[in-house]
Amino acid sequence: MALAQALRSDRHGRLDMLPYARLLDLRFEQDDEEVRLVMPFSIGLVGSPGRLHGGAIAGLLEIAGLAAVILAQQGAQPDADRLPRLRPVTVTADFMREGTPVDTIAAAEVTRLGRRIINVSSRAWQVDRGRPIAMANINFLADWPDAGA
Repeated sequence: MALAQALRSDRHGRLDMLPYARLLDLRFEQDDEEVRLVMPFSIGLVGSPGRLHGGAIAGLLEIAGLAAVILAQQGAQPDADRLPRLRPVTVTADFMREGTPVDTIAAAEVTRLGRRIINVSSRAWQVDRGRPIAMANINFLADWPDAGA
């Protein structure tokens, strides 16, 4: 999985391996605590005049959740070359304030790392992390490759 390799080997970079992340021009930066995604403002992300489109914000939240799950899986199984195929089952986004024409940052936390179901909480903010513009709860279904394959 190209995303897992990028997150494993780099502290920052672009997420060009996912088509929607490439469309949003997402970049990542990470430290020992978390991975953060940065969505640079672009006029193509505008929905209503002067506001970010909700779909772009929701996509950012979902991809931040995916990155958090990949890092959590690698932490739980650092020697594993195989990661599960992750499919979002439920994405519930809460839009708390309008997204303005500035860069948007998102980070996520895995709240439950089960073998089949993984629960994640994502948050997006712009200037102040304490004033999120949106949050999401995401449930991923993990499809593990066969052990014998």
